[in-house]
This record gives sequence, structure tokens and C-alpha cells, in this order.
Amino acid sequence: MTKPNIGFIGVGLMGHGMAKNIVEAGYPLIVMAHRKRDAVEDLIGRGAREVSSPREMAKVSDIIFLCVTGSTQVEASLRGPDGVLAGLQPDAIVVDCSTSDPVSTLALADELRAAGGHLADAPLSRTPKEAWNGTLDAMVGASPDVFERIKPVIDTWAGVVVHLGETGLGHKMKLINNFLGMGYGALYAEALALARKSGLSAEQFDSVIRPGRLSNGFYETFMKWTLERDENAHRFAISNAHKDMAYLANLAVSVGAVNPVQSVVKNAYAAMEAAGEGDRYVPMLADFIARQNGLDDA
Repeated sequence: MTKPNIGFIGVGLMGHGMAKNIVEAGYPLIVMAHRKRDAVEDLIGRGAREVSSPREMAKVSDIIFLCVTGSTQVEASLRGPDGVLAGLQPDAIVVDCSTSDPVSTLALADELRAAGGHLADAPLSRTPKEAWNGTLDAMVGASPDVFERIKPVIDTWAGVVVHLGETGLGHKMKLINNFLGMGYGALYAEALALARKSGLSAEQFDSVIRPGRLSNGFYETFMKWTLERDENAHRFAISNAHKDMAYLANLAVSVGAVNPVQSVVKNAYAAMEAAGEGDRYVPMLADFIARQNGLDDA
């Protein structure tokens, strides 16, 4: 059985590993020029071929994966004279693996449907390490028939694949998942500052929390910055955290939800980005909150 042609837009930290696993599983892979040129060259060396625009990619792809920053980039890739929609083949599928705004996702799904195609959302959980190893988590929103078509490809880069239901549910669940994670980050950062103001060291704080019930995988990677200055343990930018929380606020408005805690969490990341530190990683929020409390970095 001939495997479908797979397009991939966004071969950055996560996308590079995902695309690598797709092409190594024997799928014909088409990639697009990216600022991270070494990733494109690596994938070409593994058998992929390169095109110059989303429109050109769409003309030769049965399924196109997007792994970009967010809805602004997704919309730019799909719309316009050089966008995917301009070259979309009948019955083709676009799979958005970005953490996107579900309000935008549902509008784009209507546009693809009108053009004779399909949109699925399959946002990710875990890190670039798991992307490279093919063991990411994916939460998928798609119709049953579309899910059946894309799952074998997703299986090349994901160890856990959960089909939540129709298009949009994946992005909604991803934002709720990230709310929990960013909420942990804000709580840990504030608790650390309070502990230090009270005369406790970060090491003493950790000696109680780490072996107890309040520890988890997020805590372990978050604390590697404070305790070890390991900046690579939890590589998720403050700007992305703020973006995701802004998307969740928009989702809450669209469904009429009351979300007071999430507003506070969002503002912790908004403040750090507004201070010019959006490129730093989430665990470094602990330093930002420490400085607000008149403390030196941990």
C-alpha cells in the first residue's frame, strides 16, 4: 500500500524530531524553508525534499502537519495567495500540532471544509527529547474517519495518542493542560520567594516538597533551574506561556466560563514578558518573582 505524501511546516525544537520520525518510517516527506536551516538540511539528508511555500507543499501533500508558535502563524500558513488553502488537494488533511486558539481553529476548520479538505488538531505534550525519540503525547480533535487516516503518521512520533472527539477539542484540552502546568510554575515561584523571605533556603524548600505528595514531573524539571542552573531541563519560553494563557482567556470568554485563578496565572507571565524577559524559560519565573520580593536570584 502506497503511503501518503506528508508535508511538514515548522521544523523547530519539536518539529524537527517529529519530521525525522515521519521520514524514517518510510513516508514521503516534504518540508519548507525554515530559519533553522540545519534542521531542513538534516531532513533532506534523511530523504525529505524541500519546497518554497505552503501553497507548493499543499499541491503535492495528502496530509500536512504544522508545528509553529501559535494561531497567528497557523493562519499565515493557511491563508493568502501562497498559503495551504491556495494549493489544497481534494480531501487533503491539515493537522495543527501547535498550541493554538480553539476559536481560530474552529474558524479555520470551516475554511478547509469549504475548500474540500479537513482540519484536525493534535497538540503535543512533553519535550524536544521525546519528539526526537518518538514518544510525545498527542491529544487529537478530528472526525473518526480523519483520525483513522492520520493516526498511523502520528504514531511515528507519539507514544500516547488520545482521540478526544471532534476538531477543536485537542486545542481546548491542550490549553487546559498548560493552565495546570503554568499554574504550577506560578505557585512554585511564589512559594520559593516566600520561603526565602522567611529564612528558608531553596534547598530546604526542596527537601520537603520533592519527596512529598506535592512533587510531580513538572516540579522536578522546574526546580533544576533554581537548584542546578540547568537552563535546558524545561525549555518553554515565558512568551509562549503568556500566549497560551491569553488563548485560554479567549476560550473562557467564548464559552462563558468564570476563570479568576487563570487570570492571576496569566498575569505572572505577562509581567515577566512585559519586563523584557519573554525569551527566558518558565523555571526562571522563580528569579523574576524573587526580584519582585527584593531578593537576589536563587
